[in-house]
Amino acid sequence: MARINLLPWRDELRKQKQQQFIVVTAGTAVVGGLLVLLAHMQFSGLIDKQNQRNQFLETEIATLEKKIRKIKDLEKTKTALLARMDIIQQLQHSRPQSVHLMDQLVLTLPDGLYLNKISQKGNALTLSGSAQSNARVSAYMRNIDSSEWMAQPRLEVIKTKDGDSRRSAEFILRASQATPAKESKTGEEKS
Repeated sequence: MARINLLPWRDELRKQKQQQFIVVTAGTAVVGGLLVLLAHMQFSGLIDKQNQRNQFLETEIATLEKKIRKIKDLEKTKTALLARMDIIQQLQHSRPQSVHLMDQLVLTLPDGLYLNKISQKGNALTLSGSAQSNARVSAYMRNIDSSEWMAQPRLEVIKTKDGDSRRSAEFILRASQATPAKESKTGEEKS
């Protein structure tokens, strides 16, 4: 029988399989590395794109905040202008009231009573003067009470003074300016 030595063939096959294993392992490692590199590049691209979007949104938000600040400033200016317009309208409405008030001050003044000082704060009137008697002050208060343009007379101080064979009463009277019902209705219809 002939003897055939198969050892070198098996060694070669083993070496060949080892080389194939090393090549497949190296190829798999390279393909795996490439996949990891591609995934990293893909994710970094997505991150960069998202960062660009975030930057765009931040710039847009900043411009919108500037516009909002301008709008708020405009609203403040608008409210200030509306307040001024209201004041002007009130002044326009009260302009004839001053004339009527002065007219009523003269019409309600009884004989023997003199006004020395008139002051007004808002609708509050302070009248000071002198009269020949306390009865004239009472008549003046009744006249104010019946007036359309003045109301609520209140006597603050009355002092009787004797001098030069004449007796006089100095007084301080408070009242409020009123608007007649006819005038307030026509003022509401106009506005």
